[in-house]
Amino acid sequence: MQIPQPETLYFDSDETNGFPNSPLPVMIYRQVLDISEAEKRAEAFEAMFKRHGWPPAWRYHLYDFDHFHSTAHEALGIFRGQARARLGGPNGQELMLYAGDVLVLPAGVGHASVQADNDFCMVGAYPPGQEPEIERGDPAQLAAAQSRVAAVVLPENAPVGGSLAGLWG
Repeated sequence: MQIPQPETLYFDSDETNGFPNSPLPVMIYRQVLDISEAEKRAEAFEAMFKRHGWPPAWRYHLYDFDHFHSTAHEALGIFRGQARARLGGPNGQELMLYAGDVLVLPAGVGHASVQADNDFCMVGAYPPGQEPEIERGDPAQLAAAQSRVAAVVLPENAPVGGSLAGLWG
């Protein structure tokens, strides 16, 4: 399988709302899997993430509130439905996510569902040893969150394959 080139988005720190975001880009891989059945697509995402060192952790929807993880990078494989998501916190940028897409969020980047199909669902995965804490943004805690984000180890591989060195190096 050829590894697709991701779209990349950058988000500066949102000091007003307490979202650290990241100097690393968010990566959006479009139509990574062209499998029509949602259950098989979910299983394929789980196998692909695991194969590239991002063990799958859950199947769920995207929370409808702005949040971030200062202790883990996150891969999201959309296996059913579509959603309009906001990245970067409350003042961030909206984009559409479709079944077959993969979203890779560096630690600290805000994300939320703005609108989603009733059946929208994703596979979530994290690099080994990284446990996500759900944080909602607090300007008084921004410096501490930025310190935690800076300490998160960069994984060797992208969850869809290939080295992260050129993308996050």
